[in-house]
Amino acid sequence: MFDVIGKKRWFFAFSLLITIPGLVFILLTPITGGEAGLKFSIDYTGGTVWSIKFADAAVTADDVRAELVTLGQADAGVTRTGSGFFDIRLSKLDLRGVEPTPTPIPTLLATATPAASSSASPAASGSPAASATAAPTSAPTPTAAPTASPAATATPAATATPAPSGSPAASGSPAPSGSPAPTAIPGANTQVPTEGEIGRIATGLQTALGPIAEQASLSSIGAVVSSDLINQAIVLILVGSLGILGWITLRFRDVKMGVTALVALLHDVVVVLGFFAILGTLFNVEIDGLFVTAMLTVIGFSVHDTIVVFDRIRENRTRHAGEPFAEIVNHSLLQTFGRSITTSFTVVLTLTVLLLFGGSATEEFVLALLIGIVSGTYSSIFNASPLLVVWQEWEDRRKGRLAAPRTPRRASA
Repeated sequence: MFDVIGKKRWFFAFSLLITIPGLVFILLTPITGGEAGLKFSIDYTGGTVWSIKFADAAVTADDVRAELVTLGQADAGVTRTGSGFFDIRLSKLDLRGVEPTPTPIPTLLATATPAASSSASPAASGSPAASATAAPTSAPTPTAAPTASPAATATPAATATPAPSGSPAASGSPAPSGSPAPTAIPGANTQVPTEGEIGRIATGLQTALGPIAEQASLSSIGAVVSSDLINQAIVLILVGSLGILGWITLRFRDVKMGVTALVALLHDVVVVLGFFAILGTLFNVEIDGLFVTAMLTVIGFSVHDTIVVFDRIRENRTRHAGEPFAEIVNHSLLQTFGRSITTSFTVVLTLTVLLLFGGSATEEFVLALLIGIVSGTYSSIFNASPLLVVWQEWEDRRKGRLAAPRTPRRASA
């Protein structure tokens, strides 16, 4: 029979081996100001992400970065993808400041008042005064809106005079072609912007590096929204962890089980964060808005395995009363080991297929799930239960209770 509890120090050492490097890279994030460690997407930092492809295939990421520096975006990050697109991250640019060209607000012209009042004046008899008033009213003005305007209310006066019937103001037709046309809002679209700060940058890049052949996306998020997302992420993880602690303590009537389960959860969180900190430092892998969802899923899956083991421990404590606690825990682990491994393997197999063939949109999300579920399975078996044994044995020694010598036995299903 494999003695898991007897080798607990080896499993603790392995956990330290995989968590300490991750912790070092996590701590590098505030120390280096984000140059190393965790890389956060604009969901958390605010700014703009722009994905474009130039007509000239010889353009490199260094060329784009150098030109962005000359355009006043020294902090811009540029990464070239395998499909030839450049993913440009502008942390100091918020597209919310770029508004579409507004539809001109209708204004009441000085000539509209006489024209409107002329419907009850001699202008209706076709006098020269009427024609003199109708002429300015019927003239197309660049301030006319496509909707009905005060100028259109003078239509009866204008149609009763020799004024041209094709007048845009008299017929209520849209403004003439000389009026400014609305511009598309620069959001997550495929139209290269031409206005605002992002339009200036696009023009500068095309002047220096040639035309932009294609735009895959253009998205932005403000600093206020990103700050709210960070706060919500922290609150969700804390509330979820404390809820699990309280529920397990209440379920098993033992605070030690709740605390050791929470320690195992923290182990999984550190492993996933550390892994992404290393990937962010070496390969610029970013944490996006779905990362919190992945972490909450990992926490739930990890505690599921822990509860299965703890529930079997509770049953065996009653069934094998008087035996050493370490032996009861080891026996419980072996009884549930096959179930835990089989359940985790089916999930890992599915996530692996999704990671390989699911596309780039969900890569970070699936990778976080994959790492977290493998770590959660390990911590549930080799961390949570051995920690429970260490705590119980320390409590027995403190209270003067002597444990009987351990006699490992064969596990039964």
